[in-house]
Amino acid sequence: MSSSQSTKAAASNGSAPTGSATVVDVEQVEAALVEHYPRLVRLAYLVLPPGLGRNRRVLTAHALVQRALPRSRTTAPTVPDQRRPAGRGADPGYAYVRSQVLRAALDAGLPLLRRARPRRAQLPPLLPQVWGLRLFPHSGGADELALDQRLSALSGPARAACVLRGLERLTDDEARRILAAVGVDTDGEHAEEIDAALADAGAEAPPGGRNPAALLESPEFDPCSLQARPTDLMRRRQHLKALGIAAVAALVCGALLGMPGDGWGPDGAAAPPYAKNPAAEAALDPGRLTRAAPAAWKKSARTDFAVWPARGALVDDEGLLQRALAVWARPGKTVRVSATPGTVSGAPPGPAQLLFAGPVDAARVVLLYDGLRVVRYAEPLDGTSGAALDFARVDGAGAADAGAVVVGRADGNVRYLTAPWVRDTAVQDLLKPTAAPAALRRTADGVTDPFTSPALARACDSWNTLRLRDQEGAARLATDLGELTPAHLTAGRPDAPREATPADWSRTACSLAAARSHGVRAVNAWSYSHQALPEGNGEAEWLCTRAETWRGGGGRALAQFLAPGARTAAVAAKSEGGPACGVRQPSVLAGVLWKSTAGTWYVLAAGSKDVTSVSVTDGDRSTGNTLAARTTKDTRPEVTGRLKNGDKVRTLR
Repeated sequence: MSSSQSTKAAASNGSAPTGSATVVDVEQVEAALVEHYPRLVRLAYLVLPPGLGRNRRVLTAHALVQRALPRSRTTAPTVPDQRRPAGRGADPGYAYVRSQVLRAALDAGLPLLRRARPRRAQLPPLLPQVWGLRLFPHSGGADELALDQRLSALSGPARAACVLRGLERLTDDEARRILAAVGVDTDGEHAEEIDAALADAGAEAPPGGRNPAALLESPEFDPCSLQARPTDLMRRRQHLKALGIAAVAALVCGALLGMPGDGWGPDGAAAPPYAKNPAAEAALDPGRLTRAAPAAWKKSARTDFAVWPARGALVDDEGLLQRALAVWARPGKTVRVSATPGTVSGAPPGPAQLLFAGPVDAARVVLLYDGLRVVRYAEPLDGTSGAALDFARVDGAGAADAGAVVVGRADGNVRYLTAPWVRDTAVQDLLKPTAAPAALRRTADGVTDPFTSPALARACDSWNTLRLRDQEGAARLATDLGELTPAHLTAGRPDAPREATPADWSRTACSLAAARSHGVRAVNAWSYSHQALPEGNGEAEWLCTRAETWRGGGGRALAQFLAPGARTAAVAAKSEGGPACGVRQPSVLAGVLWKSTAGTWYVLAAGSKDVTSVSVTDGDRSTGNTLAARTTKDTRPEVTGRLKNGDKVRTLR
C-alpha cells in the first residue's frame, strides 16, 4: 500500500495517521487556543473561501476559532508536527484545535445545497458581530495581492495545504496527513491541486520579492489587526426612514430634551453621574484645573508635560472644559474611547493639568495631563454627538518623549501640538534620506500644519517623520504610529543609543508598520553586523530594530537582512517580549536562507560583536560572529551561537 493510500485509510477509520488517538483535556485545548489565537485566526481566514468577502471572512475566522473548544474531555485524532520535540508543533492541544479550525473552514466553502441540513460553518456567524462597520485587514503590496489572487483560484483543500506548508512550516507529507485527518481526499480529485499548492508554497521568491511562505505572515492576511470603514450609508439611511413613526417620536423626544436652558447640557455626552464625593467633584471642576506658567519650562529641572503651559483659543471656555472633564470621568455610550495598550481609561484621580483647548479642523479639542496619562477630548463644532476620548500613557517621559502630542487627524493627515521648547519643526521622509526636510509651519500656540501620516498608509511609498529642533539646536525624529504620542527614533547600540538620522532608518523604515498601535515609546535601529557573502557576491548588512513600550513589557524586535543592492531590508527573525537587542541584553543572532547569483543555496547567520561562534544543526560551525554554510532551499536549520562569557544564544523568536 502506498503512503498516500495508508494515510487515506487511517483517516477513514477515524484514527490519526500516526496510528494513535490522543486524549485532550478542555483546559489543554483552551490554553493552546489562547496562546496561538492570532495564528489560528490567520489560518482560518486564509482557508475560508474568498467569495465570502473580507468583512465576513474576518468575523467568520474569529467565530470558527472561538467555537473550536470541545465541550468536555475528548479522545480525538490529532496530527502534531513530528519534526519539533517541543513547542506549538508537538502540543496535542494545538494540533487538535488546528484540525477543528481547518475542518470548519473547509466546511464553510461547501455549497449550501449539498446537504439537506447546512453545517454551522456554512452560515453567517452569530458572534462576533459588528454593526455599522466593515472590518478588513490592512492592505499589503503587489506581492500580497498576487498571492491572494493565487489563493482565490484554488479549492479549499488546496488553500489549506498551501497554508499548512507556508504558514505552519510543515513538510508536504505532514500537510497531507493533517488534511486526511480532517476528511480531505488527498489521493482523489484534490490530489493534483494540493500538490500544485504545496509547490507554490515552497516556491522561491522572485527577484526583489518575498516567497509565498513569508507573505502569508503579512498584515494583509492578519484578521487580528483591522481597518474599519462604514457600511453602505445610503442603504442605512433608507432603513432608518423605514422606522417611520417610532423614529419621528424619538427625534421629537430628543428635541424636547435638548431645548431647555442648558442646550446640550453642561456635561455634554457624559453618562449620568454615578458618585458624589469631594475628590470626584474636585477632579470635575474646570476652575481647579492646574496650569503651568508660560516660562516654567525654562527654569524647571524636568522637561516633560508637567511644564507645558496651557495654550489655545478656548482655554477659558468653562463649558467646554466641564464637558471634557465629565466625559473623561464617565464617558457615555456614544463616546468613542481608545487607549494605548497598558493605559487605564478611568477617571482622573484629582484636578488635572490643562495643556490645550482650541479649535482644530472641524472639532473643539482639549488636551489634559494627570501625571500618568495624556488625555485628548474632541467634540464636533456643531454639538457633542460623536465626541471622542483618547488616552495615552506617558509616565516617566523626558524631553525626548514629550516633544509633541497629536491634536487632530483628518483625511490621512496629522497635526501636532509641540512642546514649548521646540524651536522649529520639519517633515522628513525616511525613504529619501538625502532630501532636505520640508519646513512645517506652526501657529502661535504651537499647532503644526497637517501633513501626511504613515500610520494608516496602505503602501510604504514614503514614511514621513516629524523633526523637532529644540532651543539648543538638537534635532530629534519622531514618527506617528497611530497613537497620541509619536515614537522617538534612535540609532546605535541599545545600551548607548543616539539621536537617529534619516540615513539610519532609510532601509528599515517600512518595518515600523509592525509597531503600529502597540503603545510604543521609542524605536531603535542598530546595524549590528556586516558579512562578506560567499562566491564574491558582495557584503550584506544585518540590522536590528527594537520598539520599546511605555508599559515596559511587550517590546518587539526585528532582525533584518540587507542584501547588496537591495532598497529595503528583509525581516529575518522577530520576537516579542524578550530582552534581545535591548538595553538588558544588547546581543542578537539571526539567520536566513540565501541563494547566490550562481544558484547555490546557503544558510547565512550573523550575531552582534559579543557572539564568538555560530553553528547550525547539521554540524557546520564558524569562529566569529558570522557563518555561511551550503544547504538546500527546503532545509530549516536551527542557528545557535556562543557569547564571550560562554552563554548560549539563539536566534530571535
